[in-house]
Amino acid sequence: MDSTDLSVLNTTIDWLEAGRRTALATVVETWGSSPRPLGAWLAIRDDGQVVGSVSGGCVEDDLIDRVRNGELANDVPELVTYGVTRDEAARFGLPCGGTVRIVVEPEPDLATLRILRERIASKRLTARELDTCTGRSTLRDATRGDAFSFDGRVMRTIYGPRWRLIVIGAGQLSQYVCDMALATDYELIVVDPREEFAEGLANQAITFRRDMPDDAILDLGVDTHTAIVALTHDPKLDDMALLEALKSPAFYIGAIGSRTNTAKRRERLAMFDLSQHEIDRLHGPVGLFIGARSPAEMAVSILAEITAAKYQVPIVQKRAIAQDDLAQRHDRLDAMSSACSV
Repeated sequence: MDSTDLSVLNTTIDWLEAGRRTALATVVETWGSSPRPLGAWLAIRDDGQVVGSVSGGCVEDDLIDRVRNGELANDVPELVTYGVTRDEAARFGLPCGGTVRIVVEPEPDLATLRILRERIASKRLTARELDTCTGRSTLRDATRGDAFSFDGRVMRTIYGPRWRLIVIGAGQLSQYVCDMALATDYELIVVDPREEFAEGLANQAITFRRDMPDDAILDLGVDTHTAIVALTHDPKLDDMALLEALKSPAFYIGAIGSRTNTAKRRERLAMFDLSQHEIDRLHGPVGLFIGARSPAEMAVSILAEITAAKYQVPIVQKRAIAQDDLAQRHDRLDAMSSACSV
């Protein structure tokens, strides 16, 4: 679940528990350019306070006025459309003449929202189905392949971590990668059997496992919504993970290392039961080239590459400097990462 929408859920529950009338707005359809995805949330309190966004700021003011002035239905959800005409698109600041349709719930059910939050906290993928004719909402189990839908009456929104990132290694670089991944809707699993990292990463949102990387990947049931990145800089651990990861349907598989070390890794992997096609799936050196010099900047480049793979965007930011300079820079970053991990 998007971190922004989780904040909306928490705040909505707080407002309702405090006895404040709160409307919940959800993006259900868009045409043209739209800054917010389907299912994005905006909560509007009776005094005009808001949290979240349904248009990046284009139509929020009008929605706030409608809710505060009682212009929307008070008993059942209402469908509101913005930007149907060129004039309206210009009035509400919708880019490129875009159009957005929003379902506004005047009385979201507090008990249902509480259960939804509990399910998200326990990492259970959940579908919330809202009947816009009655206002009744129900919760059901969902799968990673499920998506938002709206048929004109029933709105079905998916909550919980739909994407998963498995990180091999619990060093400093892994900490930065995990912090950024948590903010971008990933379920985080860190695997590191080394004694010096027995405490794992100090974040309750991260699942820490001390088994061997290959065993963990087999046990976790990798699917097409999973990314795997090996960051220990120890071939014995990273290679073990890659041997199973490259045979899985994971949408991204990467490993830290310079071009020289990556070439040696590919040679080692070819000695096992991996096809050339499977070995070619490996992203290495890991991350986009952005001139990163610190572990935090390296984490930015890694998450950027994973994001590109997630949305099937061509990965081209690997060629910004000469081959020899790039290899030397990655060797320096490798040394830096190793130093930060001890």
